[in-house]
Amino acid sequence: MSVLTAEKPRAARNATSAAIPRTQAPDTIPPLESGDRLTRAEFERRYEAQSEIKKAELIEGVVYVASPVRVRRHGAPHSNIIGWLTVYQAATPGVNVADNSTLRLDLDNEPQPDVAVWIEGGNAFVDDDDYLQGAPELIVEVAGSSAAIDLHDKLNAYRRNGVQEYLVLLTHEQEVRWFRFEQGETRVIEADEQGVLRSQVLPGLHLDVKRFWQGDLAGLLAVLQQGLASEERAAFVQRL
Repeated sequence: MSVLTAEKPRAARNATSAAIPRTQAPDTIPPLESGDRLTRAEFERRYEAQSEIKKAELIEGVVYVASPVRVRRHGAPHSNIIGWLTVYQAATPGVNVADNSTLRLDLDNEPQPDVAVWIEGGNAFVDDDDYLQGAPELIVEVAGSSAAIDLHDKLNAYRRNGVQEYLVLLTHEQEVRWFRFEQGETRVIEADEQGVLRSQVLPGLHLDVKRFWQGDLAGLLAVLQQGLASEERAAFVQRL
């Protein structure tokens, strides 16, 4: 006995086919990798999609993804410089300090400086996306050595965009380089006879280089307290 199977009318077959949505390829976001050349918008899109990346920067249109961080070569000096700056902030109303925050500097540069310091009402501000935008008065970077990008392309980007001072802590050489940018020129701030560096844009911010590299946080803060008690710093606070 043969069994006959009725075929669906063509119209019905077409209607059924049309009702089943086609599967489309997902909108995959490419990974963020060192060496990529990206616009700032594309850099942000990829960075935000990769939560496992803790630090990435766009410098002169090129992506740099940070390596794992060591204690003596980064973590400890970073912690001490944060403590030093936080004490200055606590004593100086109108001065803000941010640790490892994305900075929208220009269309080709979105660094994530170790520390940014800016004055309320100055050239830097927190935008509607909760990013820092513009040129902070002071940027601090902890760098492995003088060969690091911090002393080359990043320095040029900071100077060009109006950052006023740039403090680089070279952990391999145990050196401190403090730059002052004025009218497109780069000048090095020299230590006084006691080995103390003094900010010119943030009066009273004094750094004892020897105590810093010794890890003598108490001594470092004692020298800072002398700066906070200075007349120049008192006059600065009155202007804020």
